[in-house]
Amino acid sequence: MLNVAVIGCGVVGRYHLLALAKMTTARAVAVCDLRAEAAQRLAREFQIDRWTADASAVLSDPGIDAAILALPAAQRTALALEALAHGKHVLTEKPTAMNAAEVRRLLAARGACVVACCSARYRLFASARAAHEFLRTGALGPVRVIACRAVQPAGPPPAAPPPVWRLRRDLNGGGIFVNWGSYDLDYLLGLLDFRLTPRHALARTWPVGRPFASWAAPNSDAETHLTALVTFAEGCVLDYERAEFSTMPRDQRWQIVGEAGTLTLAMTKAKSANVVLTEPDPGQGTRSRVLWEGDESQLTLDYDGVVFDFVDSILEHRRPRTGLEEALLIARITDAVYAAADRGLPMEVT
Repeated sequence: MLNVAVIGCGVVGRYHLLALAKMTTARAVAVCDLRAEAAQRLAREFQIDRWTADASAVLSDPGIDAAILALPAAQRTALALEALAHGKHVLTEKPTAMNAAEVRRLLAARGACVVACCSARYRLFASARAAHEFLRTGALGPVRVIACRAVQPAGPPPAAPPPVWRLRRDLNGGGIFVNWGSYDLDYLLGLLDFRLTPRHALARTWPVGRPFASWAAPNSDAETHLTALVTFAEGCVLDYERAEFSTMPRDQRWQIVGEAGTLTLAMTKAKSANVVLTEPDPGQGTRSRVLWEGDESQLTLDYDGVVFDFVDSILEHRRPRTGLEEALLIARITDAVYAAADRGLPMEVT
C-alpha cells in the first residue's frame, strides 16, 4: 500500500483524491495547501487524518512514499525537486514545468524515483489505444501532417472570478498552449510513440479580445489564441491552432495525415465515431470508415487513469505513460513556439 500526499487542494486535487479513493494499492494519507482551510475541508471530505499548509513537512516525512502536485506550474518544480531529494515518487500536473530547463533539472534529480506527468490523460482511453495500435501497423505510410484545430467560442460571462494563474506567464508558463497544448502534443506525439525529432517552429499568439476581457482575470498576459507550425526532421509538420473566448465557431479535430491515409481522432471525451480512417479507394478516390467507435463521454478515466498509471508504474518498476523524457520533448516544442511568437521569427527547437 503506497502512502500518497496530495499537494494542492483545488478542483484538480480533489479529482486526484477521488482516484486514490478507488484504489486498493494506494491511499491518500495527507493533503496540503497554502490555504489551510482548503486542506482541512478536503481532509474532512475524504476522511484523511492529516492536513497541513506546510509542504516541506509532508515531503520530508519518511512515512509518505509519493506526492501528487496539483498546483500552478510556477510552484511545482521546487516542490518536485524537494520531493525527489527525499526519495518520493512524483505525479505532476500539466504542464510538467515552466520550461524545458526546469524539466532537465527534474531529470537530473530523478534518480530511481518515478516522475509521471498528467499530460498523458487523453491517451488512456480505449479510442486512443485503438488509434495507437493502428498507427503501429504503418498503414498510413510516411506521416506528412499532424494537425490539431480546437476552437472554443466564448460562452456566457463567467459566474465566478476567473482563476488568476490560468492566463499568467509568470504563474503558469503561458496560456492556452500550456493549458491545452500540453494535452494535444502528448496525445498526438504519444500516438506516434514520441519518435519524432522537432526542428523549427513558427507561431503567433493573441491575448483575450476586448469583447471578452472580463472572461480573463485582471493582469492576464498569456494567450487565448495560438497558431503554430512545427517542422520535424522526419519530413512531417505539426499544424496547430487553439483558441478560447473566441468569436470563431466551435471546431475540434485532431488528425494524423499519412501518404496512404488520414486518421481523424476525437481526443476529448466523445460519444461516437472516435477514430475514423480515410484511405484510398480505387473506384472513387477515397473512402472513410470507422476504426473504433464508442461512448467515452461519461468516463472518469481522464483523471483516474493518470493516478492509476502512476501507482502501477511504481509498483511494477516500469516507466509511466508520460515520464520526464516525453515531457522534455513537449517542453522543448513549447519553448520554441513561444519564442517564435515573441520574436516573430522561426525558432530552432533546442
